[in-house]
Amino acid sequence: MEADVSEMRNELQSRDSLWRRIQLECQQLHTELLKIKEYKDMQEIQIKHQSSCIQLTDQLENKNTEFLLFAESQEHQEEELNKIRNHVYREEQSHCSEQERMKTEISDLTEELHQKEITIATIMEKASLLERQLKMELETKHKLLTKQQLLEFRYQVIKSENTHLKEMV
Repeated sequence: MEADVSEMRNELQSRDSLWRRIQLECQQLHTELLKIKEYKDMQEIQIKHQSSCIQLTDQLENKNTEFLLFAESQEHQEEELNKIRNHVYREEQSHCSEQERMKTEISDLTEELHQKEITIATIMEKASLLERQLKMELETKHKLLTKQQLLEFRYQVIKSENTHLKEMV
């Protein structure tokens, strides 16, 4: 019986350890979620920055129009205009590729978060099942212990009756 109690105690400690690990992983996932939210906020700032870049691009296009008006008389201004156009084009290409990379990264992070949420749900479900199994085992052990105590009591009663009968004989 002591071995069973010790075994049950070990099992409870093992399950308690598992539960603590689950809680730790939940905390880590929460921390990761906060990081993702910070990343999303940073992306929104970059989108605002992109908006200002578009405004700057519009302004540059207006300047390009002015340069075209003066282009007939000044060849040097034409070269500067071409340089500005090339720079704007490269910046737009760079910005577009960076934006696509960020979209892909956000999608990957969202998928990873979804997978971790599924993992947490699975772990919580398993923990709940283990807890129910443990409760059922404890109830069974308690019933067996009660039955054993009753049998011991009967044994003592029969033993005392036997002793009494032997004395009478």
